[in-house]
Amino acid sequence: MLNYRLVVRNVGLLLIALSLAMLVAAGVEYGVFLGDLSGAGLERDMLAVRAQLVAGLTGLCLGAAMWVIGRGEDAFLGRREALLLVALSWLVGAALAGLPYWLWARFTVEHHPGHPFESFVSCYFEAMSGLTTTGATVLSQVDPGPTGLPRGLLFWRALTHWLGGLGIVVLFVAVLPTLGVGGKKLFQVEATGPTAQGVRPRIRETARILWLIYLGLTIVQTIVLKLCGLTWFDAVCHTFATLATGGFGTRNASVAAFDSVYVDVTVILFMILAGANFGLYYQMIRGRIRDVWADPELRLYLAILAIASLVVVGSLIEQRIISPTGVDVEPSVGAAVRHGVCQVVSIQTTTGFVTADYDHWHFVPKAVLVLLMFFGGCAGSTAGGIKVIRILIAAKVMLAEVERVFRPNVVRSIKVGRAPVDPELRTATLVYIMGIIVLFLMGAFMIAVFEAHGPHADKLGILTALSASAATLNNIGPGLELVGAVQNYGWFSTPSKIVMCILMALGRLEVYAIFVLFMPSFWRAE
Repeated sequence: MLNYRLVVRNVGLLLIALSLAMLVAAGVEYGVFLGDLSGAGLERDMLAVRAQLVAGLTGLCLGAAMWVIGRGEDAFLGRREALLLVALSWLVGAALAGLPYWLWARFTVEHHPGHPFESFVSCYFEAMSGLTTTGATVLSQVDPGPTGLPRGLLFWRALTHWLGGLGIVVLFVAVLPTLGVGGKKLFQVEATGPTAQGVRPRIRETARILWLIYLGLTIVQTIVLKLCGLTWFDAVCHTFATLATGGFGTRNASVAAFDSVYVDVTVILFMILAGANFGLYYQMIRGRIRDVWADPELRLYLAILAIASLVVVGSLIEQRIISPTGVDVEPSVGAAVRHGVCQVVSIQTTTGFVTADYDHWHFVPKAVLVLLMFFGGCAGSTAGGIKVIRILIAAKVMLAEVERVFRPNVVRSIKVGRAPVDPELRTATLVYIMGIIVLFLMGAFMIAVFEAHGPHADKLGILTALSASAATLNNIGPGLELVGAVQNYGWFSTPSKIVMCILMALGRLEVYAIFVLFMPSFWRAE
C-alpha cells in the first residue's frame, strides 16, 4: 500500500526548500537591486519583494504543516512512493513558484490592468516553464521598466530555471540523507535519459558531485559574461538560463539585445556543455579524457550539432536575417555562421535563446530546427527532448531489422559502444519515442480544439498548434508562427495553457512519472 504520509512529508520538505530559495531571491532583490531605484520604480520593485516574502512564508508554513502530518513515518521510499513524490514535487512546486507572480499582479493591479499574471493559470504556466527549463512565457514585455517585470521577479524566473536544471529532486536527494535507500529510487525516476548510472556508488554522493560540477560551471560562465560587458544581474540570470537550458532572459529580444559576438560565443559554448552528459565531466576531472571522447552518445551529439549547423549556415548565406529587435542583418558568411550556429545549438539543447527571428527563414533551416526539437541533448544533461542516446539506439535497432530482411539467419547483438543493448532497453526506447510522438500529436490536437472558437481562431494554423505542442513537450520554449522566436504564449486560452503545462511536466519527467498516476493499478494496495 502506498505510504501517503511519507510522500506528504517529503513534498513538505521540498516546499520548504523552494520557499527558502524564494526568500533568498527576495533578499537579493532588496539588498542588491533596489539600490539604484527611486520614486515609482522603487515602490514597484518593493511590491515584488513583498510578493516574494508573502509567497515564501506561505510556502514555509504549508511545507512545515505537511512535514508535521508525515512526521514519524518510516523513511523507506518504495518505487511507487518515489514516482508519486517526483510528480507531486513538480506539480505542487510549480504552484508555489508561480505564487510571487500572482501576488505581485494583485498588489499592482491598478498600475497593470489586464496583466497576464492576473490569471493564476498564467502564473502557473510561467512557473512550470521555469522549473521544467522550457522557457515558454506568457509575457510580451520582460525588460525591467514600467511595462515589464521588476528585476527581483526576473531573477526569480531565472532561479527557477537553475533549480530545475539538474532537478530540484536531485538536489533534494543530495542534501537529505534521511531518504536512505529510497534516495536511489528517487534519483533514478527524476534523472533524464534511459540510463541513470551514477558516477559514484552512493547515489547521494553522485547527486552532490553533479551539483558541484553544475555550480562550478555556473560560476565560470557568470564571470565570463561579466567580462563580455554584461552587468552582474544580466550575467547571473543568463547563466542560470544557459546551464539549465531554459532560455528565460532579462530582455525582450533575448540575447540579441546585447548585440555582442562575445556574448553569443560564450552562450553557444555553455549551451553545448549543458547539453552533454554531466557524468562525463566527472570522468574528465578524474583524467579519463579518452573514455569521454569514446562515449558514442557524445560523439553523435556533437556530430548532429556540426551537420545541422553546416546545413543551416549554408542555407542562410544569401538569406535575409532579421534580429529579434527588428533590425535587418547585412547578409554575409559571418552573420550566417553567427546566427545559424546559435539557433541550431539553442534548439537542440532545448535552451530557446534567439539571436534571429527564424520564422523569416525558408523551409530547409526551419525544418532542421523542428527536427532538432525532438532530438534534444544527451542523457544526464539539463536538456530536454527525446535524448541522443535514444535516437542512437532506435537507429541501431532499425538497421538491425532491415538487415534481418535479407539475412534472416544472422543473429547480431546491438551495442552502443562496447555495451550490449538488452531487449528490455530496446523495447523501452522504442515505446518512449512512440509515446512522445503520440503525445505531441494529441497535444497539438487539443490546442487546436480549444482555440477553435477563440479570438485567434482565424490566425491559428496547424503549424502553430504543432510547434506549440512540440516546444512545450520537448521543453524548448519558442516554436513557429504565433509561438515563434519573437512571440509568446500569453494569448492562449486557459484550457490550452493547462494542456501545455501538462506537456511540459511530461517532457521534463520523461512521461512515465506522470502517466502512472492515471493507472488504477498504481493506487491499489499490493
